[in-house]
Amino acid sequence: MAEVLLFHHAYGLTPGVRAFADTLRAAGHTVHLPDLYDGRVFDTLAGGIAHAQEVGFGTLIERGRAAAEGLPAGLVLAGYSLGVMSAQMLAQTRAGAKGALLIEGCAPVSEFGDAWPGEVPVQVHGMESDPVFAGEGDLDAARALVESAPDAQLFLYAGDRHVFADPSLPDYDERAAALLTERVLAFLGRV
Repeated sequence: MAEVLLFHHAYGLTPGVRAFADTLRAAGHTVHLPDLYDGRVFDTLAGGIAHAQEVGFGTLIERGRAAAEGLPAGLVLAGYSLGVMSAQMLAQTRAGAKGALLIEGCAPVSEFGDAWPGEVPVQVHGMESDPVFAGEGDLDAARALVESAPDAQLFLYAGDRHVFADPSLPDYDERAAALLTERVLAFLGRV
């Protein structure tokens, strides 16, 4: 079974992120779920992004790094949207990563190093017409990652919603989220 460090999206540590962690736990995985917002949860994506800007994206990434301190090597680093930044940074820079799950986000590999570590398998998930994922460069970064990394998969889902996998948010898409969960569980079963 895998040990996962899961980072929340810009809305904060919502009931939907907690439910996803519980689904992974129910499948036998250990899940660590840090709160990078110190208990704050936002009703809108704009509110969450404004908070992230106020705190500072660098500070949030450092909080992600701190959340990994004291945890063993061999983690699967996972993040939703904004949380992808911490997950991807750790997957590329922390020795011993077992895998990465980048949900609704992907940064250019050059953001955290010269290349994706060849020994770290990765899945990227996003909606093909999401104005954030597809429209702000994440999809291009994901395609480049898949072309350059030996064990990388990109899964695109029909639709234009951003945080589609969180059942506590308005953009939730039950069908796409179920398929994402199935693919994530298969990934965790093989790493």
